[in-house]
Amino acid sequence: MPNDAAPASTDLHHLTIAEAARLIERQQLSPVELTQAFLDRIAALDPQLNAYLLVTAELALAQARAAEAEIAAGKYRGPMHGIPFALKDIYCTKGIRTTGHSRTRADYVPDFDATTVRKLADAGAVLLGKLATHEFAHGGPSFDLPWPPARNPWNRDHMTGGSSSGSGAGVAAGLMMGSLGSDTGGSIRNPAALCGLVGLKPTYGLVSRFGVYTNSFSYDTAGPMTWTAEDCAILLQAIAGHDPQDPASATRAVPDYRAALTGSIKGLRVGVLRHLFEEDVAVPPVAKTALAAALDVLQGLGATLEDARIRPAQDYYDVKITGAESELYSVHEPVLRRRLAEFGEDFLGRSLGALLITGADVVAASRERRRMMAEAEALYARYDVLVTASPGPAVRLDSWRTLNFWTKGSLTTPFNVLGGPALAQCIGYTPDGLPLSMQLVGRPFDDATVLRVAQAYEAATPWRARRPVLDPNASFSTALPPVPDPAKADIPQARRDEIAAMCERAGLTLNARHFEQLCATAPYIDAMTARLRQDRAFWEEPSSVFLAG
Repeated sequence: MPNDAAPASTDLHHLTIAEAARLIERQQLSPVELTQAFLDRIAALDPQLNAYLLVTAELALAQARAAEAEIAAGKYRGPMHGIPFALKDIYCTKGIRTTGHSRTRADYVPDFDATTVRKLADAGAVLLGKLATHEFAHGGPSFDLPWPPARNPWNRDHMTGGSSSGSGAGVAAGLMMGSLGSDTGGSIRNPAALCGLVGLKPTYGLVSRFGVYTNSFSYDTAGPMTWTAEDCAILLQAIAGHDPQDPASATRAVPDYRAALTGSIKGLRVGVLRHLFEEDVAVPPVAKTALAAALDVLQGLGATLEDARIRPAQDYYDVKITGAESELYSVHEPVLRRRLAEFGEDFLGRSLGALLITGADVVAASRERRRMMAEAEALYARYDVLVTASPGPAVRLDSWRTLNFWTKGSLTTPFNVLGGPALAQCIGYTPDGLPLSMQLVGRPFDDATVLRVAQAYEAATPWRARRPVLDPNASFSTALPPVPDPAKADIPQARRDEIAAMCERAGLTLNARHFEQLCATAPYIDAMTARLRQDRAFWEEPSSVFLAG
């Protein structure tokens, strides 16, 4: 291929998908050269970051050669043709190991592709490999699994966020052009925020979940993680659409997301959910300052801003955790009964909490979710998008404790409960160089407007010009923090005995550390489920009722 207009090979890893696609379409950039540049960079830098669990170098080069030949023959498939990407290792890949970053699936090789993987193959994309995650997209960061956790490329002593941790680290570090993550309670937006990316949780049902290892049937979404909003639109376009193999898949037509990026947000109505980060889940002053400046940018672009409110973050967290942890436990229960000791302690510290949740609690959570979704209709009528803070900045990797999961609400989870699109986007950096981020939230199936606002903000700010500085010759340690001791349980002996009986009835064998962690979570789970026990009219349905027709 002629490449006289292509960037130097040392710069290829910082091209956006959109930039590379234009060059590839004009045959000014070779997909093989592009793929090799990423493989070289992975070999040089990933030992410092642990973003990849498996690099599929031979497959990637074969796919790149096929893409190059097709394009030379006039068979250009679209903007993902010849573009190197990678997958969170919960996406099933035919003939390629898919572990969920878990010892219990270390040797699992699917005989089928996830629908999204097949769609990207049909688009001509190039698979570089499989990426680190928190165990089964849930527990972590963990220091007791067969593979280490991914590290943040802005400071490798800090977390990436999870659970799409390798995706966050890898896109930021230029180890891939884009990735597919998953988001059940924030698992795309957390690492996107902490690593400085654009990460979109699409509307529930917009992107197929078939072949993506289940965390929660009611909350799982699959979505794109990229460096820019335009790249996010390109990748979403390739994977969105109805899939009869996914029972939750929506049948509505998919719009042209890239065409929606008009660059103008003049006249859009923006509701600022200030209470989420000022009252409910406090963020550091540096994050508030960055968000205030971002709001000024949106207003300067012609949007109309006013403060808005939803329920307190804890309300949504109660609903989501009660339902989703029960579904997660159901998925893993057979293996937990046989091989519990092979799971990481952090995964167990979350999933075993479902033993303390009753069927009535799960139904109460689902009924409350329906109320919440109905309440949101008034906001959707009043505002085109909502905006609030994202998590961050990233804290140190060794600061994580399992009990943190149970003790407070979340900035991201409300929008999993409500089901519509939510996007995390970089809005600056701390004085120490760690990314800061905001969330843009939309009406269900109005993902295009969320992307439009993100792209307009991005074009008006300088943040996409800054990348982590990584030195392949840098000295670094691979030592991991110690596995934290379990939290101490402050509960009566009678409650301990009751929990022990629950474990016995469930056929689970817990060691002393596992049991102590479960007991420590009990007061938080009891308080959560108690808040859901309300009087409701008999006709108030759960959110998961079957609707015929």
